[in-house]
Amino acid sequence: MDHAADTFRTDLMTITRHVLNEQSRHPESRGDLTILLSHIVLGCKFVASAVNKAGLAKLTGLAGETNVQGEEQKKLDVLSNEVFVNALVSSGRTCVLVSEEDEKATFVDPKLRGKYCVCFDPLDGSSNIDCGVSIGTIFGIYMIKNQDTVTLEEVLQPGKDMIAAGYCMYGSSCTLVLSTGNGVNGFTLDPSLGEFIMTHPDIKIPPKGKIYSVNEGNAKNWDTPTAKYVEKCKYPTDGSSPKSLRYIGSMVADVHRTLLYGGIFLYPADKKSPSGKLRVMYEVFPMSFLMEEAGGQSFTGKGRSLDLIPTDIHERSPIFLGSSDNVEEIKALYAEEA
Repeated sequence: MDHAADTFRTDLMTITRHVLNEQSRHPESRGDLTILLSHIVLGCKFVASAVNKAGLAKLTGLAGETNVQGEEQKKLDVLSNEVFVNALVSSGRTCVLVSEEDEKATFVDPKLRGKYCVCFDPLDGSSNIDCGVSIGTIFGIYMIKNQDTVTLEEVLQPGKDMIAAGYCMYGSSCTLVLSTGNGVNGFTLDPSLGEFIMTHPDIKIPPKGKIYSVNEGNAKNWDTPTAKYVEKCKYPTDGSSPKSLRYIGSMVADVHRTLLYGGIFLYPADKKSPSGKLRVMYEVFPMSFLMEEAGGQSFTGKGRSLDLIPTDIHERSPIFLGSSDNVEEIKALYAEEA
């Protein structure tokens, strides 16, 4: 991409224009998803602004409470959650919300209800806030058949039923990656315009990558296939070069790098967390949806991640996702173990 030439472009593909173009591909559409996505984008802009001035505004540090996961909530966590809940409810297009920060699902007032369920992690990687490492928002969108009588059971859908997913990464630049089921596109926030501009059209993950991303501090608790795979990455027996380890500890940042450069991101189950650590509905499902739309794979250690049917809104799962060939290698190791 010629960035110098792009500086003087006036025909920019904004995220709003892109979503409207996608809407035009569905003549039966009434624009509800477009309106919902515009409210999510607004929430991302608000949080991006808050993250950028967090230190100055004393938004870092603890809010003095713990969330449902038992993690201490940061002030910015609490603010981000309020921002997204308010943005989603005010869109008039949601009937139920599932947030990492709230113990129970939020059922929208019947007068303001629409046909969508949004599951989101308002600020993923928040333990990195105080040291300036990239953090982000993750979201997934489902359709609810009957918004007037929606129940929690209708929210617990498999990931393959998701209609849209995305994440917004707040780092050296603010990048929003989105899929509505027709490929994956990346947009970068231009602060001078206040608009997300398409900078990564039609993202395709390389079929094989040279980077693996895992918390090796948990190595003593890993199962055999994970340990074998990481050993193979470091000491290949086929004459190839060892893979590079890159681990940030912020899922949005680690998955974003994996999506662009290829490779594999691993967060396996272990003796300490036998069900895995990442939450199914607002971490595993949206990231798996994006990865598959970009030509990659996502695996739980037992099967395809998007085939999982959650039984609880905060359920956890192991996950291995990334380039197709890399994921196939770990699938083979699990099959061998079985």
